[in-house]
Amino acid sequence: MSIKKVFLYAEIQVGIPFTKIDWPAINVAMKKNPGLKSKTWLSGLNNHSIGGFYEFDSVANARAYAEGYLAEAAKQLGGTLSVKLFDGDVTEDANRGMSSPYYAKKASKQPVTAS
Repeated sequence: MSIKKVFLYAEIQVGIPFTKIDWPAINVAMKKNPGLKSKTWLSGLNNHSIGGFYEFDSVANARAYAEGYLAEAAKQLGGTLSVKLFDGDVTEDANRGMSSPYYAKKASKQPVTAS
């Protein structure tokens, strides 16, 4: 069985504050990566780490992104990269219970009654 919803957490330790990162250009480049559905940017408190929480359509696409695009970005920024992958399918019900924006609401299964 393949995982249909994969989350990737990435953090790059850099010496540059987030306000100095050219995130508009980075957003354009990131959107070209296969299987990337969304990204939530993150900026470390009291340090210069940048990163994000990403959603991908497969483990293969998430891994390719981490080993390719993110690894190259960390190298260009002179930073150290940390990445973790998470199974979004196994946690679906728990996330729906917390109204996660990454999970659309399921349609109600209540029968329609005629008036």
